[in-house]
Amino acid sequence: MQVEVYTKDGQKSGKTITLPDEVFGIEPNRHVIYLAVKAQQANQRQGTHKTKTRKEVSGGGKKPWKQKGRGVARAGSIRSPLWVGGGRVFGPQPRDYSQSINQKVKKLARKSVLSLKAQSGELVVVEDFTLESGKTKDMTAILKNFGADKIKSVLLVPQADSSLLRASRNLYKMKLQVGPEASTLDLLDCQKLFIQESAVSRIAGVLQA
Repeated sequence: MQVEVYTKDGQKSGKTITLPDEVFGIEPNRHVIYLAVKAQQANQRQGTHKTKTRKEVSGGGKKPWKQKGRGVARAGSIRSPLWVGGGRVFGPQPRDYSQSINQKVKKLARKSVLSLKAQSGELVVVEDFTLESGKTKDMTAILKNFGADKIKSVLLVPQADSSLLRASRNLYKMKLQVGPEASTLDLLDCQKLFIQESAVSRIAGVLQA
């Protein structure tokens, strides 16, 4: 697949780049995307929720009143689940929500999302650039050049860049990721996906391995 390469000013550079069909041109598998996103979101859960049962609530060891003769319902503990301040029946307990999926499935999910973005026109390849200033306003200006300053966007770079990170970390609608490390959810949860030119080969190399 041949696509135009843009400058950071939002203009066509006059160059094109070939996106490997094995990564950017496959038939998207939506079910695999669902599995990968579900697993990632499940793995982010702490699972530390906890309520106390009647045996764990402090107090309640003494029978509040005698069994018979008072004309009221019998009771054995003030920590019964029927009482205010009592234990909880079938409440949430700590558990492990983590899910695992195969590496092949993870790669297929990422290739499916990249293909979706390419087919829908939401994928833009830009020339490699850095921002020595590290200023947020400079990164905002670049996004404005592509009309992406008010929508969710992701920029994939070939390697970690401290100046780009500093310029983008305060933009809550924009996320910077090293290309091969971007997850399925990172790639999916954006309206514009920018890929620096030299990151294309790195992404393809990892996903085709």
